[in-house]
Amino acid sequence: MNSQRTQQLTPMRPTAYRWMGMVLALGMTTSLLAQQDPQFSQYMFNLLAINPAYAGSSGRASIKALTRHQWVGFEGAPTTQTLTFHTPVWKESLAVGGTLMRDSHGPLTQYNVLADVAYIIHMGDAKLSFGLKGGFNLLQGRFAELNPLEANDQVFQANVDSKLDPQFGFGMMYYSDRFFVGISTPKLLRTEFFQTDSLSFISLPGQRPHYFLTGGYVFDLGLYHKFKPTFLVKAVQGAPVSFDLTANFLFFDKFWLGAMYRHTDAVGALVQYHITNEFTVGYAYDFPLSPLRNYSGGSHEIMLGFEFGNKLKGVRSPRYF
Repeated sequence: MNSQRTQQLTPMRPTAYRWMGMVLALGMTTSLLAQQDPQFSQYMFNLLAINPAYAGSSGRASIKALTRHQWVGFEGAPTTQTLTFHTPVWKESLAVGGTLMRDSHGPLTQYNVLADVAYIIHMGDAKLSFGLKGGFNLLQGRFAELNPLEANDQVFQANVDSKLDPQFGFGMMYYSDRFFVGISTPKLLRTEFFQTDSLSFISLPGQRPHYFLTGGYVFDLGLYHKFKPTFLVKAVQGAPVSFDLTANFLFFDKFWLGAMYRHTDAVGALVQYHITNEFTVGYAYDFPLSPLRNYSGGSHEIMLGFEFGNKLKGVRSPRYF
């Protein structure tokens, strides 16, 4: 669910109905033109979260943790945390991994626990990877903690403590040391958000599949500098296609500095530093272009990465994506 999800939300509304706007953005995407899955400004360094075919691409074990705090200063604004792990396991042709994700906005919190597996075909200097995701989604809604305008409103009488649904996704990726292009849908199964009569008006259409197209290329700008443009296209039924464009510059194989544009939604900047060949730290800041800029100080995203184990033959360090 990206930052388009509540562009129609009016921040001065009373608390309960303000969060119903967020709920409606989840369940009624055709009318609110919203997407449901979390977004990441540092997606080019966190591809396993959206594409299981990325597993094994580091050539050794890789762990990445990310936390995103969106629209800082806006009460109940979205926050997202992810933890990903992946590693090659068999003759450089099979990789496994896992993705843990927590996404919270207003009274709603979703947890995703997903396993990743990828089969990699070596094609000269490039690789073609096919990946699968599988696991479950747990949704919680704490509506009883809200303060509605109307007393005894049935919509706000009970919490949804444990709405558990299976989930499945897949992806493909073609990449080398210098480029990558991938297509994926990390959540293919459509699920209903709620099965409570009093919430039936937001129980449809539920979670819809999201589709991602990503790509990037690394250009040399001399002996010690490189330029990496990347893109991310996001699509879901009932919402307009959205895209991110990012330009990153690498200095001395140590320090990334970049700028990003999210169509009609935000502009931002990001940095990443390789403290060692194994440990990296990154930060991104988004400033909204929508009317939310009048109420929010922007969005902050922090990422930590750690790689360990022996590198596969031919794998360069640091990774360019």
